[in-house]
Amino acid sequence: MSESTQVKYTRKDFTSDQAVRWCPGCGDYSILTQTQKVFPDLGRKKEEFVFISGIGCSSRFPYYMHTYGFHSIHGRAPAIASGVKITRPDLSVWLVTGDGDGLSIGGNHTIHLLRRNIDLNVMLFNNRIYGLTKGQYSPTSEVGKITKSTPMGSLDEPFNPLTLALGAGSTFIARTIDKESKHLQEMITESYKHRGTSFLEIYQNCNIFNDGAYSDFTDRDSKQETVLWLKDGEPMVFGAEKNKGIRLEGNTPTVVEIGKKWGIDDLLVHDKKDYMLASMLSNMTSNPDTPEPIGILYAIDKPCYEDNIALQIEDAQKKKPKSSIQDILNAGDTWVVK
Repeated sequence: MSESTQVKYTRKDFTSDQAVRWCPGCGDYSILTQTQKVFPDLGRKKEEFVFISGIGCSSRFPYYMHTYGFHSIHGRAPAIASGVKITRPDLSVWLVTGDGDGLSIGGNHTIHLLRRNIDLNVMLFNNRIYGLTKGQYSPTSEVGKITKSTPMGSLDEPFNPLTLALGAGSTFIARTIDKESKHLQEMITESYKHRGTSFLEIYQNCNIFNDGAYSDFTDRDSKQETVLWLKDGEPMVFGAEKNKGIRLEGNTPTVVEIGKKWGIDDLLVHDKKDYMLASMLSNMTSNPDTPEPIGILYAIDKPCYEDNIALQIEDAQKKKPKSSIQDILNAGDTWVVK
């Protein structure tokens, strides 16, 4: 990370002059707004930020941030972002993708980016649908989803992005929601602070092709009973009256009522460094009997790929001094063809 700059930025400094071309009411607007609000306070020159995207509605993001950026090709943003960070480790690199771009055609690139632990930030917009191509089902669409490409209902079991990231070896895994602006800002900031690959899944509403996909977690009347806000070192408590919690019954997370039988001390305490706990939390997503975990599930320290590359190059240079191109071409076995 570069030294803090003396320049005082505002949201306007990170807002480009391009007209935003998302459908009115799209959740992408909120994500863009919160990003532009957070970045002035990160203490870094805006010329050191780079946004890289693939293809999809989310991938318009680089146009709207007044920073450097690439609008690349479908699914290949992780490869380009990796190259940028490895060659320019001084830059803050952000990869913006969607559930289709990042988990379908780009799925292979995504998992290898995560396992390498390059110090960059992934923002995966998950609306559980293909929006740009007009409403086909995506890798995160639920079973039975009726779309233009699945008129009788999808038969595929959906990907769980957080479980995928955990299995791929990501060192920072978190989830937030487009409508929760304060929490969204917090998660963007925490992603930036993490050294290594940060993977932030953002539940994002597509009001045209999949409206209300996350209404249970965003509606005022229901969200207090359906969302578990994760806080490191604190018991897993939820509910409108904070009278419910998560307790382990054997190896199964179970909802209990806080009162006569169970107290706060009987509940699970969140530990973001606990891999098994993170695995349990990520799998609660597919369990209708437990609330949806939102926040940082997992965060650990681990050497970064680009740092190891720099050390490897330095070691190679010490062992073998620089040579001319001709010396390199003539090194080892050579043959003369007549």
